[in-house]
Amino acid sequence: MKYDDLKILAELREKGAITEEEFQREKAKILNEDRKSDTSGGFCKPLFGLDEKTYLTLMHISQLAGFLAPLIGFIIPLIMWIANKDVNPKVDWHGKNILNFIISFVIYATILCITIIGIPLAVVVGIIYIVFVIIATIKANNGEDWKYPLTIEFIK
Repeated sequence: MKYDDLKILAELREKGAITEEEFQREKAKILNEDRKSDTSGGFCKPLFGLDEKTYLTLMHISQLAGFLAPLIGFIIPLIMWIANKDVNPKVDWHGKNILNFIISFVIYATILCITIIGIPLAVVVGIIYIVFVIIATIKANNGEDWKYPLTIEFIK
């Protein structure tokens, strides 16, 4: 059944009815349906009772909690990542992506704040940070992987 769906998708792409991006997105959905229906306890285990997209969305948006209380925006995604990184490869990928992003932007903001001229730029970095978190949250909610720009890979 899934192979028939993939064949139809490939034909639509070849005819130009759908773009390569649409093809890849729909292909991923078809392949993920098999993983979600896997009851052997293998690939997609429950994540604190949440489905994968919701869990990943919360991981990304939880970074903004750091604006309410220092370090919380780092601790929450870290705990969510550690708790399920071995259970779900998507959680592992997104968790590493989030932590690398946070560490990178802390370094950028620190370097900019050390210089007097950097204080206004640090504000810009903060705004960019919020925008990137929102974009990543929306992408995660749509089931897409998105690598944060300007990120140094500390955790691989």
